[in-house]
Amino acid sequence: MASHLAPIPVNPPSLPAPSGYSHGTLSGNTLYLGGQTALDADMRIVEGGIVEQFRQAFGNVLTTLREAGGVPEDLVSITIYLTDIPDYQAHGREIGAVWRELAGPVYPAMAGIGTTGLWQPEALIEILGVAVIPDERLSRPAS
Repeated sequence: MASHLAPIPVNPPSLPAPSGYSHGTLSGNTLYLGGQTALDADMRIVEGGIVEQFRQAFGNVLTTLREAGGVPEDLVSITIYLTDIPDYQAHGREIGAVWRELAGPVYPAMAGIGTTGLWQPEALIEILGVAVIPDERLSRPAS
């Protein structure tokens, strides 16, 4: 069992450098995954609509998860904020296929929440989550 350590920021070098936030925060074996929009490495929201934005945003979440030694099966909760719920629902099959491609067939507890806007005006989606990573895979980044 992991001892109670001070929370450690998890900021993968392949994601845009955070300013005023962390991509994730590790506390014991629990990784709190900060909200990810569809920002690419150049700090731009990807084009192509909700499916491509889902792919990028969820990929960013998984990048942070992997940085701490986690795998998609370690996800216990995902919250998806959407600026257009009907658009997301209309593309549900495609989004489900992207999920299975990136994370496999296991789904954690989830919530989808409609919102009037996100941090970047062109963002259609923001995803945050929580994962519990077993000791044998846990990788604590240097704080």
